[in-house]
Amino acid sequence: MNEGIIVLVRAIFAFFSLLIFTRILGKKQISQLTPFDYVLGITIGSIAATLTTDLSSAAWTHWIGLLAWVVLGLGIDLLTTKSRYMAKHIEGEPSIIIINGKILEDTMRKLKYNATNLQHQLRCKDIFDISEVQFAVLETNGELSVLKKSDLQPLTPKNMNIPVPKARIGLDLIYDGIVVDTNLKQINRDRKWLKYQLKKYGVDDPSEVFLATYTGSGSLYVDKFKDKIHKQIVVSEF
Repeated sequence: MNEGIIVLVRAIFAFFSLLIFTRILGKKQISQLTPFDYVLGITIGSIAATLTTDLSSAAWTHWIGLLAWVVLGLGIDLLTTKSRYMAKHIEGEPSIIIINGKILEDTMRKLKYNATNLQHQLRCKDIFDISEVQFAVLETNGELSVLKKSDLQPLTPKNMNIPVPKARIGLDLIYDGIVVDTNLKQINRDRKWLKYQLKKYGVDDPSEVFLATYTGSGSLYVDKFKDKIHKQIVVSEF
């Protein structure tokens, strides 16, 4: 058989194997990956690539290796979920590196975490003065969680005893020109009500609307396919 066809077949096989296995391993954002998760993902991807292009050995041997890494990864996840002790030693644990504006240098040294990293992550959270920090905790995935001092935290409606409407999730009532009737029913409205609301935006037919969303505050957001934007905005770099 032609080598190109063999590679194509193995690539398809590796692709769907990887797709299935990553779904089994679960969803995690890049920022949520622990060092173990990161290494596991790279290794599984490397084995899948070898399965595709290494024609010097049978495909099933690579697939067994891929399966073994996935099973071991699932095993470790299960172990760290069931045992706090194992989670502490495998994934690590959060570490406090700032208390009441004072940096714990010994802790940072053990974590191989330097002042430049700390300042960078604080700036990303709009903190430019370390003395404003009550607690800073370095999470197991490398993210920095920060609690500002009480007198520096922003006021909330609760602090000022101001009543606010209950928050709700926005619902799409029109998507790409098509009315989503199930979402209309959820807010106890019908197409007659929707048509009346669209008239306020100069819309005669739902097909003119790219997206219409019933927002959490109870108002309607409407974006038409043909928006009348009179002024062109140019973004320049200086």
